[in-house]
Formats: sequence, structure tokens, C-alpha cells
Amino acid sequence: MGQALCERSILVVEDDRAVRDLAAAILEETELRVVEAESGEEALHHLKQHAEEVVLVFTDIRIPCFLDGVDLARAVSSRWPWIKVVVTSGAPGDRVDHLPPAATFLPKPWRALDVLVAAEQAAEARNGLPA
Repeated sequence: MGQALCERSILVVEDDRAVRDLAAAILEETELRVVEAESGEEALHHLKQHAEEVVLVFTDIRIPCFLDGVDLARAVSSRWPWIKVVVTSGAPGDRVDHLPPAATFLPKPWRALDVLVAAEQAAEARNGLPA
């Protein structure tokens, strides 16, 4: 059963370096490893190789390249439904209306406690799933 305890992680997807660093610093307070990505494409690349380790994707809506945070949330929800997705933005516009039902929206500026609670809930939910 030791194999089931692979290193669990949180994927932070944010193009603003200062915000990404802040989210990563907050999330490093959990027992989970923090992995950072600057775009939806970079995040998907990581997930294709390490989805079994990821318990939470914490993403901004407005990220560069072709996939925004909503597109990323939809891809994660359909391909890896066990991964919790929290999408954040200070100005989501109507994109927030297109989030998949399982995703959670957290408006900016978010509080550190809200981010930690989301991470803990994701970790607890993942603990209940078979390895």
C-alpha cells in the first residue's frame, strides 16, 4: 500500500510571477508538493505525465497561449475528474459562466485561508479514492 502514497501535488497555473509565487508560498504550507506552470499548455503537459499525483489545479482564468483557465478546467474535469480545480480571477467576465460544474471559482484578491482550505479539501477528497 506504500505505492498508493505517491507524492501528491498541487499545480499552480498563473502567468503573473508575483501572484504565482504568492500562491505557491501559501500552498507550500500543506503536505503537498507545489508545481508551477505559466500557461494552460504547460499545465496540460505536466498533467499528461503526472495526473495521478495531482490533487488540485489552482489556475487563473486569464493565462497566455490558446488555453485559458476555463479551457484548462474543462480539460481537467473531463480527462482527470478526480482532480479538484479552483479557478481564480479579478476580472473573469462571462468566462466564469463556462466553468465545468465541478470547478470552484475563487475571486481575486483571494485570502490565503481560502486557498489553503481548497487545498486541504482536495487532498481529503483524493484520500478517499482508490490508488
